[in-house]
Amino acid sequence: MEATKRLDATEQALMLITELSMKHGALMFYQAGGCCEGTQPQCFEKSSFYLRTGDVCIGTIYEFEFWLDKDLFDYWKHMHFTLDVTEGIGAGGFSLETPLGKTFIIKYRLFSELELQNLEAVRINEI
Repeated sequence: MEATKRLDATEQALMLITELSMKHGALMFYQAGGCCEGTQPQCFEKSSFYLRTGDVCIGTIYEFEFWLDKDLFDYWKHMHFTLDVTEGIGAGGFSLETPLGKTFIIKYRLFSELELQNLEAVRINEI
């Protein structure tokens, strides 16, 4: 049985990621637990953002890693994340999609009991 993924993306998000990667190269996503940016993921050039010790990678979209703040992961570890995109500029003005007038968002759902027993492993940043 294949492990249950923690992360998926909508077709609209995949199209935007393709557009951004063609312009910026390798990407990464980070979702913090702060007061303002905590509700939306941020997209960065991979080499332009430094992770903190204990941050958690919950999966990849294409080959691009999606990281969560360690405290946010502890709170949301029973949830499936679906990356989506909406029109308009969100709170996180540093994200690469902002100049395009778009904002990445996350749609959440609880894992079922069966899914919880078969979750894909996460990777924890040790540096």
